[in-house]
Amino acid sequence: MKAGLLLGILALSAFGGRAHARPPLSDPIKLNIGINCQWQQRCIKTQTKAMKRALKYVKQTPLPLWRVQMCNRNAGRQSLRVDWIGFDNCIRNTVLRPIPARVVKPSPRAARATKAPKKTIPRKPPRLTESTPPSPPAGPGERG
Repeated sequence: MKAGLLLGILALSAFGGRAHARPPLSDPIKLNIGINCQWQQRCIKTQTKAMKRALKYVKQTPLPLWRVQMCNRNAGRQSLRVDWIGFDNCIRNTVLRPIPARVVKPSPRAARATKAPKKTIPRKPPRLTESTPPSPPAGPGERG
């Protein structure tokens, strides 16, 4: 009787361990999706399917760089987690337009710093004890 009970407990624990998926620590993409989905199998399947679909679309369709960068930035807003469903939807959205470039106005401080100084070559003030101009420098190795 005890042997049958022990065998039943071992069998249940063996099958119970297989029911819960272990985190794939060696694959960073699956690990990221698993953490993002809190290891819910349905969510992991939809994220993986969206990832494959988006990567296939990006590979086949020539897209402007701004669109890929914008969708990647939007999909990765949750620190290190990537939302592949959002990326797939964004990359296929034909209504999106690039963000217009901002005109950078120089600040008043920067405008003052870029103005040329009035005196470009600083002059050496004359020495008070000197009444005649200094003698020309001597050649190398000569003492004056």
